[in-house]
This record gives sequence, C-alpha cells and structure tokens, in this order.
Amino acid sequence: MTNALDQLRGMTVVVADTGNVEAVKTYKPVDCTTNPSLVLGALKDPAAAALVAQEIKAGQQAGLDAEGVTALLTVAIGAELSKWVPGRVSTEVDACLSFDTEATCRRAREIIAEYARRGINKDRILIKIAATWEGIKAAEIMQNEGVDCNVTLIFARAQAIACADAKAFLISPFVGRITDWYKKAEGRDSYEFDEDPGVNSVRAIYDYYKSNNIDTVVMGASFRNTGQIKALSGCDNLTIAPKLLDELENDTRDLARSLSPENASGVAPVTMDEATFRWEMNGDPMATEKLAEGIRNFDADHKKLIALIAEKMAAE
Repeated sequence: MTNALDQLRGMTVVVADTGNVEAVKTYKPVDCTTNPSLVLGALKDPAAAALVAQEIKAGQQAGLDAEGVTALLTVAIGAELSKWVPGRVSTEVDACLSFDTEATCRRAREIIAEYARRGINKDRILIKIAATWEGIKAAEIMQNEGVDCNVTLIFARAQAIACADAKAFLISPFVGRITDWYKKAEGRDSYEFDEDPGVNSVRAIYDYYKSNNIDTVVMGASFRNTGQIKALSGCDNLTIAPKLLDELENDTRDLARSLSPENASGVAPVTMDEATFRWEMNGDPMATEKLAEGIRNFDADHKKLIALIAEKMAAE
C-alpha cells in the first residue's frame, strides 16, 4: 500500500526542512531549505566535522574572521545538500539585515557569488529573506536581477500580497508558529484541522494566489504534526522536518487532496502599498509579534554559529 508521503508527493512538492545531509539522502525531497537554526544543528553533527574543518581552514587561509567563515560554511552546507536534491536549496540572508534593503541585496549577491565559485548556478539556489517591507523590496530587486527568492516568516495576508506584487519566486507561511500564538492567546490545547489558524492562514493565501493567477509558489512551513500537513495536501510546496517525514512514510492511510487551483474562490485582487502593508501588520498582533520573534531567533542562532566557529578557529 502506498504511504502518505508518497501520496503527498503526487500532489505537492515535498521539501526537506533540514540542513542534515543524511536526512536529505534518506527522504529524497525535491528541494531543501535551511536557516541558521538548522545550520547550527548540522554544525553539531559529527558527520559534518570534516566539512566544518575544511571550511575553517579555507577561511583562515583567506584571512577571514569568524563571521566570514560562518558565511562560507553556510554556503558549503548548501552546496553539499545540492548534490542530493534535484531542485533548489534555500540559503538565508543574515537576519540582522532584515530592515535594510540595500544590505540584504548585497548579502544575497555575495551568497550567489560564493555558490558560483563552488560551481553551483543561481538556478539551483533560493535566497531566503525575511518578509519585512524592506526584505520584500530586496526580493523584488533580486528577482529583477534574475535571482529567485524564498520570502520567509510569512504570517499575514498583507505579507503574501506584497510578495506577489514583488514577483517573489516563493513564500514560506509558518503554519505551526501561527497556531502556537493562537493557542496561547485563546487558551486552547488544540484545534480541529479545519479550524486551525495556521492551516487556514495558508489556505487563504493559496486561495488568493490561485484566484488571481499569481505564479509565486506557496510553501507551507513550520508544522507541528502530520495532521496540519495533510490539511494542506495539494499546496504548491510543503517543507517538512525529518521527524514528520518519517511519520508520513509510516502512515498507510489514504490521503485526500485538500487544496487545488480549480477550487479557488475567485477573491478579488488587493492593492498593497507600503502604508497599507504597515497598517495591516500593525493591526495584526500575531503577525507583528511572530515576525519580530522569528527575526530575533534567527539572529540569535546566527550569533551562536559565529561564536561556535570562533571557538573552533581558536582551537586550530
């Protein structure tokens, strides 16, 4: 009998939410995505020790400091992952640049150049940028330069609409983090999947995109359980952690399709300028809080990465 993961692959592009090469080899996703938290986990993996040592040595020989070596290592892990997926590897711009359009673009170009130095073309990479107004504008610039972007930390329709206007290649709405916020705010332990706020946020974005023939890919992310994943089956892409991929692989129940372009409601397009974007975000405490928290957490893990690399460099 076909398992749920294989059934899901028949209607959705499955992406591995990991920087662990062995997990990517095991689950064979089309794409994979990383962030500083996932790279930090990969850095602590004994299997990555040789790669880490190699990049530290190369960075030291080039006269780079710990931050520079961290940037090299992040691309090195992405380059290794690219050997095991037929599609794209998302690589994140430093979270501390989330409110600086020019600096975000500069860092994105550096990432693309480093991949090119390693023989990996930009069509294998997605530049991952936080969905602030400044980040979305940076994504628009990079898209115009022919560099595809994954705009991440999507919690609100305003962000999704602005990304569509910017012609971002892909967006990552964070299902589980939305649900977590509402559980705490409403004093709930759980939701039925049809009333789950995180699931319904992605469904609304998907419906808006399909109703208006928007090409930007919707990639649901940050899942807490397989039920949320199943409730979004048929979404363009879903990025899934190894633990949940394993659960889906061991689930032999039938999986019905939940989303399809043919069922779009026909909702009208919305004009999203900067003032409207900021007003709508201001009126959505969940989106405002989770976006800020996500940026802070990614930045904290980026700093941990740099500190860990500095320790390893000192020990050389």
